[in-house]
Amino acid sequence: MPALTDYAQIAAGKVRELYRVDDELLLLVASDRISAYDWVLPTEIPDKGAVLTAMSVFWFEALGDIVPNHLVSDDDPRIPAEVRGRALLVRSLKMIEFECVARGYLTGSGLIDYNNTGAVCGVRLPAGLVESSRLAEPIFTPATKAPLGEHDENITFEQMAAGGAETAAELRDLTLAVYKRGAEIAEKAGLILADTKLEFGRDANGRIVLGDEVLTPDSSRYWPLDGYQAGRVQPSYDKQYVRDWLTSPESGWDRKSNTPPPPLPDDVVAATRAKYVEAYEKVTGRRF
Repeated sequence: MPALTDYAQIAAGKVRELYRVDDELLLLVASDRISAYDWVLPTEIPDKGAVLTAMSVFWFEALGDIVPNHLVSDDDPRIPAEVRGRALLVRSLKMIEFECVARGYLTGSGLIDYNNTGAVCGVRLPAGLVESSRLAEPIFTPATKAPLGEHDENITFEQMAAGGAETAAELRDLTLAVYKRGAEIAEKAGLILADTKLEFGRDANGRIVLGDEVLTPDSSRYWPLDGYQAGRVQPSYDKQYVRDWLTSPESGWDRKSNTPPPPLPDDVVAATRAKYVEAYEKVTGRRF
């Protein structure tokens, strides 16, 4: 069995690393690192990489009839033992340089856009919407992919289409179809899929293929269906514990300063791990 050092690392993000296996295949490795407010924190969340990997495998299978994906295997002898369980063998793609975002609810940067302009990424919305409002129809709100450490920038569909109208329309339709399927499955599990961010690439035949991770708590907002109420921030299955602690007096960290965040206390680590595991088990119906 190969070791990770047998493969050349070709990219490293805040959470994931990418290695070249051969001319056609890559190894996508999810770490236990966690990021918040554009910082990679000094404390890891145990099992987070394994949860994100297992969640992506579930969703790639559930979405296979909508769009092809880059997954080859999560259990292949070419996956080194030291990363098994949190690594995927995937097909190499020529990635498309846009983040494809679908929103069914108004929150986050979408809410900020709406409060400033009455629209999100150029999509006009009715007056009177509030934090966590459900939208009449899910909307497609693309963004540019920012370099590591910088923010992705929301753009309009027209700006995206300037680089190729046919590709932009196909990406929009696929993104909304994936979101619709994801939201239906999540709802049956007692969860709201508020929004999600997808990445696509082209394979050797020029087909558009779903890549990276899909519908994980790192790329999507999941809220409990029970107790949902527009007009307030919803509890969520992601880094909320981490963000809340970092911005609390207890952490002693000033988000506006240029100093790195402090290590996370054990109870915040445990609560965050529990949320990731709970999201996986609820969505998939499988035990982690």
